[in-house]
Amino acid sequence: MRWRFGSIAVAVVVAVLTVAGCAQTVSGSAQRELVTAPDPDRNYGYTENRCGLLDDDTVGEILAADDVTRSYSGAVCQYVLYRGEDPVDVTFSWFDTGSLERERDLAVARGAEVADLDVERHQGFTARRDITGAACSATAAAGTGVLSWWVQYRGTYTGDPCADAEKLLAATLQSDL
Repeated sequence: MRWRFGSIAVAVVVAVLTVAGCAQTVSGSAQRELVTAPDPDRNYGYTENRCGLLDDDTVGEILAADDVTRSYSGAVCQYVLYRGEDPVDVTFSWFDTGSLERERDLAVARGAEVADLDVERHQGFTARRDITGAACSATAAAGTGVLSWWVQYRGTYTGDPCADAEKLLAATLQSDL
């Protein structure tokens, strides 16, 4: 019986020392890891009649539009959506060799209100600039460059176009070919 008690006592001491030796307190707050070059081989451009990997119906569903017309496709894709009688202009672009810093510098130079953003583990920012209506772009580093969705409520200065641009950006980064 003594032998068992001694073995158990040794096991308890070893366990306590092991836990104490591995325990460590760190300061700060938890942050999600951001990849420096997210999806380096991914193409987000116009492909198979889709802009930013989203088809027209998906763009309309995300923005709760009654009607969607893509007026231009190519290096950028332009849409006019309607929510009832209210037109919403939307533009998608992907610069395969662009940089997030360059896009941010351009937004600041044009007087936009810029805010940092983390969407689907991609670094990015929103840039709001209300000139001819409430307007905002959401831009993120993706593939070898940057992609951006811009949303403008034509002639209306109320609402949150940044939230709509972020939804489109998140859907693009989540989509698969």
